[in-house]
Amino acid sequence: MNHSTIVGGSTAKRVINCPGSVALVAKMPPKPSSKYADEGTLLHNVIAEIVMSGLPPEHYLGTKYEDQVLTQELIDNKLKPALAALDEIDPKQEMEIEAETSVNFGDLLPGVFGSTDLIGRIGNRAVVLDWKFGDGVAVEVEENMQLMFYAAAAMRTDAAKWAFEGVTEIEMVIVQPPAVKRWVTTPKRIAEFELQLVQAVKMSEKKTAPLRSGDHCRWCAAKPVCPQMTGAVERALQTTIDNLDPPTIATYLKNADMLEQWITDLRALALQLLESGAKLPDYKLVAKRAIRSWTDEDKAKVALFAFGLTESEVLETSVISPAKAEKALKKRKQALPDGLVVAISSGNTLASADDPRPEVMLLGKQLTVALSKLQ
Repeated sequence: MNHSTIVGGSTAKRVINCPGSVALVAKMPPKPSSKYADEGTLLHNVIAEIVMSGLPPEHYLGTKYEDQVLTQELIDNKLKPALAALDEIDPKQEMEIEAETSVNFGDLLPGVFGSTDLIGRIGNRAVVLDWKFGDGVAVEVEENMQLMFYAAAAMRTDAAKWAFEGVTEIEMVIVQPPAVKRWVTTPKRIAEFELQLVQAVKMSEKKTAPLRSGDHCRWCAAKPVCPQMTGAVERALQTTIDNLDPPTIATYLKNADMLEQWITDLRALALQLLESGAKLPDYKLVAKRAIRSWTDEDKAKVALFAFGLTESEVLETSVISPAKAEKALKKRKQALPDGLVVAISSGNTLASADDPRPEVMLLGKQLTVALSKLQ
């Protein structure tokens, strides 16, 4: 799904509170997708099909998106609770609905657009619903700027106006299985939000656009380089902890989560840059600790039984790990035979340049550079 690079539903809160973030985010390298994001996209795609087709979830069993596959577990734990929530909202199935509608602000805000998960209408009430399939942060619905963004854009989009014309109420719904959160507002409140959004977008175009920190920073891609955040870190480093009084400590604790997330995002950005082939002074990529596994489980079982280990010692849900086998054999004063185990790193990690581990050679990147020089 394409997203506006200026502001979208998921970034509306951040842009309204921090117009200066738009220019900073534009300078950041694109973040690679993750299996969690791909799983979320898969679930969104499938539930849109289910809602519009009326087919049961099992019809889509095995559907793929990137490396993610729709399993029965995902159907039972995610899709069915979400569909049950829709039945709770529309028990008599009276609501006219449309899934995955592209919405925009037209000439009011050129280049600003998004996609609604579901819009609907029952009588004089419009409904804007958003599926949240992540298990992490609970999303609140009251004054939710993502949903207000979708409502405001939908009211200006020809393909979506039908749900809002003449309504007196607009209901916002967050379905985050098993929770269903609902908030009813008015077209007047959406118009007020739209004015806020327009002012923020116009402000973001100025070189003097302000930067402000707050809970809207949580998902900001520019957090690792933002002066608001780096300044907070510098001030924290200069603080002598044992001289702080309790009220000050309580105040600082409110910023702790933000600083911890900043550190995590900074490390992720550094890792991303190094894995793309960039050089980072004083840092390098090293392989994560290698995890030993059997080269052939059947051969391992035969070898371990030959050493006198019992079936209960060798088998758990599968063959015990090399480490456990080594420990069991050690009691018998025997060593693990050569050739049964291979150690494979699970990926790369960031380390200082003076770390004794060897630097990872990015052969693919180096080969690409070498071939480009031959052309």
